[in-house]
Amino acid sequence: MRRIACRVNPNEMFFMALLGSAVWALGGCVNMNTTTSASSHAASALTRERIAEIVASQDRTAADRSNDIRRKPDQMLGFIGVRPGMVALDLSAGGGYTTELVARAVGPTGRVYGQSAPRDPENLPRPPAAPEGNAAPAAPTAASAQVASTAAAAPAVRRTSAQALAERSRNPSLKNMISVMQKFEAPIPPEVAAGGLDLVTLMFNYHDLGHMGVDRAAMNKAVFAALKRGGTYVVADHSGRPGTGISEAGTLHRVEEAFLRQEVESAGFKLAEQGNFLRNPSDPRDQNTPDPPQPKDEFVLKFVKP
Repeated sequence: MRRIACRVNPNEMFFMALLGSAVWALGGCVNMNTTTSASSHAASALTRERIAEIVASQDRTAADRSNDIRRKPDQMLGFIGVRPGMVALDLSAGGGYTTELVARAVGPTGRVYGQSAPRDPENLPRPPAAPEGNAAPAAPTAASAQVASTAAAAPAVRRTSAQALAERSRNPSLKNMISVMQKFEAPIPPEVAAGGLDLVTLMFNYHDLGHMGVDRAAMNKAVFAALKRGGTYVVADHSGRPGTGISEAGTLHRVEEAFLRQEVESAGFKLAEQGNFLRNPSDPRDQNTPDPPQPKDEFVLKFVKP
């Protein structure tokens, strides 16, 4: 057997060693950057302590604090995953309870749009309604009793959503909250480009879209297009019985969870997480206000844009 001698040029050995070191160093840099990026992302999430500070803010209204009993804002903000600097849209903002909380959470470097639909001038104003799902409120405080007494003595005036948000935005802490009047089928503010939103919320009003005749497929597609990849769409509502779909929207103010999920996923979303902190298995779900009085069974779903 003949042996074949393999000669290696010393210059080639030096070059190969240098190249290997460069590749190793580059790999280390990539790994280091990836770790740093992930750590930064995790660090930017709101801590429980920061969420508690937001909820306890002294300049929040007495009405919002009363609503906290049912809405559990600390758990909701934690579930949503709000981060400072986000650009968000609160669909069907109503009086702005959720809009304000998200505005406080995203901070001065972020902004939140509170959407409401233009009113049909031919429709007469609706009488004021009690807050949905407030079937078992806590014992009234002296402050809330005084508010209730004043409201009973004077005729109720129903503010529009835009008026309610404008009133909230007078607070110097909420200059990042913007009211927009957009149809539900095209709810995205004109200044927001496709893929420009980090978060969209729709709190306890999806069912209303059923008896309002809204094209929900168009709305969900618009939300999908406006969100960034990885952006989230969080929907909470009052739970209806299996098989009822959205048929009881105008009577029991409920929607079937599986029905809502199917509609949202049809727009391209993927279900990422389910929140059970507002569940009540004892609710028979056959009335608007449960009997015996108790909190409504409510679901919270987080969808993500792949």
